[in-house]
Amino acid sequence: MRQEVEWWLEDHHGANTVQVPPKATFNKLLSAMEESLGLQGTVAQRRARASRPAPPFTPTLALRPGEIVMMDSTPMDVLVMLDDGVPGRLELTTALDLATRSLCGVLRPAGSKLTDVAVLLAQMMTPMVMRPGWPACLSMAASVVPHERLAAVDERLKDAAARPVIMPQTVVVDQGKVFISPATQAACESLGISLQPVPPANGPAKAHEERSFGSINSLFCQWLPGYTGSHVGERGSKVEQEPLHTAAEIQALWEEFLIHWHHRPHDGLRHPLMPKKALTPNQMWAALLPVTGYVPVPLTSDDFVEMLPEDWRPITDRGIRFDYRTFDDPCLNDHRGQDSGERSQNGLWEIHHNPYDPVRIWVRLPEGFRELPWIHATSVEHLFTHHVWEHICKTVERTGSREEHEAELALALNDFLKRASGKGKLTAPERRVMAKSRASGAVPAPEGGLDVLSVSPLSFGLAGVYADPGFDDDTIPDEDDDEEVLALPDDASETGHPGRGSLILSDTDLEDTPWLP
Repeated sequence: MRQEVEWWLEDHHGANTVQVPPKATFNKLLSAMEESLGLQGTVAQRRARASRPAPPFTPTLALRPGEIVMMDSTPMDVLVMLDDGVPGRLELTTALDLATRSLCGVLRPAGSKLTDVAVLLAQMMTPMVMRPGWPACLSMAASVVPHERLAAVDERLKDAAARPVIMPQTVVVDQGKVFISPATQAACESLGISLQPVPPANGPAKAHEERSFGSINSLFCQWLPGYTGSHVGERGSKVEQEPLHTAAEIQALWEEFLIHWHHRPHDGLRHPLMPKKALTPNQMWAALLPVTGYVPVPLTSDDFVEMLPEDWRPITDRGIRFDYRTFDDPCLNDHRGQDSGERSQNGLWEIHHNPYDPVRIWVRLPEGFRELPWIHATSVEHLFTHHVWEHICKTVERTGSREEHEAELALALNDFLKRASGKGKLTAPERRVMAKSRASGAVPAPEGGLDVLSVSPLSFGLAGVYADPGFDDDTIPDEDDDEEVLALPDDASETGHPGRGSLILSDTDLEDTPWLP
């Protein structure tokens, strides 16, 4: 820059007319100018300063569970071993409840989908079932939460792990495409959730969520083999050669870590009667329950379908065509070639699709959602996801009509899946595609040894959560009890606590916390 200044002076004033200050003086002047213009530091530091709101700062306050929930996604700083020995990184999408600091998260291959947002919202609103092998101290019955009274209202909590069940009211997100898409807005609207995007490049607007990623790194990721650190300077040598975990193993460890998270004291959780004691998320939830109450929110299959990505398509004599696939069913016979009546969509019909289950879609008919199978689903012997289908569509060239091209795609897909199952060899790009596909479907088996493959793909590891409720289901409030909530009295007592030998003392020691129910 000093040389450029010298050239500029020569062009405007002539050679040797105005002397450039010595190097030390020039650097001092340059530093003073940078400070006056706010250009000091790295690009990331300048962006952080520019995105900070004007002081004085006002802390974000939430007084009830679900009042403010912050959501974001980031690549996980851990290498995992995908299928066929391909190392890779998973993407972590989390949701943090501000009132209780309750944390939920979904692990998927890079590139979050709207389906992941739907699964994350469903995780917050449904209890997590205890997994086989977990210690009893992680169950809700062994925590400070009034388990017996809650289980009397919601039967799903009987075998639940110690984690708050949160019904989001306002979800704060950044400008990520998956979070501000119309489909996400429609999904939140169907659940009565207000979606609040923050300004672009404004991390401080959801600082609690950004800080939680640092806590996840220090409390969980750094203890795993293959930890890469947040940048190259924190990365060890030959990380990819360490004995990496598989995606399913990381998923199992992550779910257990989430339960431990809710037993750990958080400096941001304080009670007015005990301001010097940091509370755990479970303790804070138990303290807020007498004030806010608890109403079970059972989700049905239609609720989850409503949260899936949507599109609009016509119903023709051949069915509904979407993403080079044709879906058909006899339930469409009365609507073929007809207008849906939706003027804003030119009479097209609303459909919902699951990227992790491409063999079916759901169409909204006047009588409700109806599932439509892919006409070539019986020609494919193995499960697949959108990763595999997109790869097949790129590699198979169209040589005939649309119907012939679709049949060729189905044959090529079946051949690819056969080779991937061990009956042939795959190229390096094909192995990467199959590794992503299998990592997307890595879900732990629920308690009781239920076969995940036999469960509807709607469940995504939450088997039984999305089943249609029965007529006599006690977990659904009666019409006359719509306003009834669980109000816990001040003298409510807790039973079923573990002994003094528990490793998690901060969540079960009632003598130090007499205000807890």
